Amino acid sequence: MMEKPNMLYMDYCATTPPFEEVVDSVSQAMIRYFGNPSSLHRYGVEAEKLIGKARSAIAQALYAKPEEIIFTSCATESNNLAIKGAAREYRSRGNHIITTMIEHASVYESCKQLEQEGYRVTWLPVDDSGMVDPNRLEQAIEPDTVLVSVMHVNNEMGSIQPIEEIGNLLRGYGKILFHVDAVQSIGKLPLNPAALGIDLLSCSAHKIRGPKGVGFLYRRNGVKLQPLLSGGGQEAGIRSGTENVPLIVGMAKAIRLTMESRDRDVEHLYKLRDRLLDGLRQLPQLRVTGTVQDRRMAPHIVHFTVPGMRPEVVVHALEEYNIYISTRSACSSGEQLPSRVLEAMGFPTEMAISGLRVSLGAEHTTEHIDYFIRSLDKCLKQWQAGRKAEDTHDWNNPISSS
Repeated sequence: MMEKPNMLYMDYCATTPPFEEVVDSVSQAMIRYFGNPSSLHRYGVEAEKLIGKARSAIAQALYAKPEEIIFTSCATESNNLAIKGAAREYRSRGNHIITTMIEHASVYESCKQLEQEGYRVTWLPVDDSGMVDPNRLEQAIEPDTVLVSVMHVNNEMGSIQPIEEIGNLLRGYGKILFHVDAVQSIGKLPLNPAALGIDLLSCSAHKIRGPKGVGFLYRRNGVKLQPLLSGGGQEAGIRSGTENVPLIVGMAKAIRLTMESRDRDVEHLYKLRDRLLDGLRQLPQLRVTGTVQDRRMAPHIVHFTVPGMRPEVVVHALEEYNIYISTRSACSSGEQLPSRVLEAMGFPTEMAISGLRVSLGAEHTTEHIDYFIRSLDKCLKQWQAGRKAEDTHDWNNPISSS
């Protein structure tokens, strides 16, 4: 039986601990390549060359061309740049956008902002397992549809959307751009934007054991974007601002290391996921969400609800066992509101407000999973015992309450 660990971090969807090699690369780049990549002198040229190598390495991982990679500060910026940049650039073609009800907040709010600018947005529903129906998407296409945005892996539920099917569908509509938020799929699922019919694809470094504060946007050659930032015209005029050389280098290193072990890590993660699901299904207080077809779910995400119990209570109770999980997307985990994703899946409010997410990394073991299940079982039994005590207490009897 596993002893209490110093820390069992199981919130990899929120962020990941960086590879040691990434930390070393970032540190060395800060010390040795501190020049501004736009400067003409030797230090600037060296920094520019380092960015070029990083761009080529990331492009190679996606079977893309180096000039199709645009560096940004994070996936939120990449999503904003893709959606707003494309919609505004191609408004002469139309002002209709299609997306889903379960997108990350950076996509959801970008589309809401465009609605305020006069764009029309169709919000596609999902089924009770969190899946988008490509047929409903096709039915939503109108003559003035200019952009479709569908995430690859839902960051809360883990459902894998039919990106390849949607990409093939949209090939028949030559003027519609296809954007994919791939933050939770890079390093977990095969990604070849050109083969999948993707025009714009967003990624973040800190979800794959890279540094925070850096991401990138894949932009297929020929696609134009209206920049969000005005300035010196860096990144092919799409994203002005001095490039963060150390973080870009760290991101490239993280992607290379992740891709080298991806196949092995994914099989390991699916085995852990299966073991975790088996354990959770033995606990009657909770309900596992998502599809029963496990290979339609991401290998590193498991979601469940505990009806009647506030999810933050579970989170803090597990901290006593040095276990760290989350309630939902880290960008909205502080909100005391029902999950927009769970509501879109048809869950009643009691369940939509009680969701919990476990997200795994390759260094987790079966012993970690078993320890988590035992600890969660103890937390839930303690909660049940406390609730029964409250139910049997006569609060109107002054003697019993003294």
